[in-house]
Amino acid sequence: MSRQSLQIELAVRPEGDVIPGKTFRQRILPAPTEADLQDGQVLLETLYLSFDPAMRGWLDDKRSYLPPVAIGDVMRGYALCRVLASKSSKAKTGDIVTSMAGFVEVRIMPDAAVEVVVLPPKAKLTDALGVLGFTGLTAYYGMAKVAAPKAGETVVVSAAAGATGSVAAQIAKIAGARVVGTAGSEEKVRWLKEEVGLDVALNYKDPDFAQKFEEATPNYIDVYFDNVGGEQLELALARANLFARFIACGAISQYNTKEKRGPKNWLNIIAQRITVKGIIVLDFMSEAAAAGAQLAQWQSEGKLQRQETIVKGGLRASEEVLNYLFQGKNIGKLILEVKNPEEGSKL
Repeated sequence: MSRQSLQIELAVRPEGDVIPGKTFRQRILPAPTEADLQDGQVLLETLYLSFDPAMRGWLDDKRSYLPPVAIGDVMRGYALCRVLASKSSKAKTGDIVTSMAGFVEVRIMPDAAVEVVVLPPKAKLTDALGVLGFTGLTAYYGMAKVAAPKAGETVVVSAAAGATGSVAAQIAKIAGARVVGTAGSEEKVRWLKEEVGLDVALNYKDPDFAQKFEEATPNYIDVYFDNVGGEQLELALARANLFARFIACGAISQYNTKEKRGPKNWLNIIAQRITVKGIIVLDFMSEAAAAGAQLAQWQSEGKLQRQETIVKGGLRASEEVLNYLFQGKNIGKLILEVKNPEEGSKL
């Protein structure tokens, strides 16, 4: 019997939360084979899928930095894959690569859309999706290149126990800044204090959070790395220093809301002459090699701690796992294991 391949397709655009069994549909098709390859193509099987808050925005039919996922299309996603067969000089059979292959078990991709994974010392395979992948690159560009914190400045990172936030916070520490991180549980707060080494970590679900946020920023905020939006952004604007730099990386508190909440104190941007800069990792890809080398060096030197939440269950679990991002179930990078890389492959 020929191999089958499960793929997850967008069925309806969500109005609010992603609803498992409704937002997406699961379809099983005959898997493509080596015979289907054309020159410059590779046949991939997905091992791990990266889950990122930006995925929710890709489901909305509106103008953005990428076109929305079309109804009926395979859900977009960044994956760690094994090459089953190749008609490309870029990757050979057995290579591990990253690719925007999406929510699918087996797929043909052009070689321009794959990158062979070369791991530095002390790295593990899934780091290619996290601290050494788009996650780490986003944090690096936003914090090191755009915000550029200086020694002694106060940096606040929201969702600091998340994949991007945790790397951004540590980059600020490397720069010598005083770093305050926010997170959504006491477990995450402990990790940020004890393992990541932040100066202050606050639980935004604490009833006294607003007061503690003010107390944690006595000299105001020089850099705010925003992954959350909403109430936390308003608190940060209220504590902004003169000429503060605000990096708009994400707004996870707003992605599933039907009525988006903007900051009421937007005029503080004028009063404090704040610079607000939105960042998308795709704008900086020409610098990816240098940035990746710096991240790898910091990791090998023990300056970058990373945490992963790897969920098993295969591709069928993908709808539920996507919601983990908005339920706060992950610490660090959220990854779905589609197939154990130790298992053998067959065409």
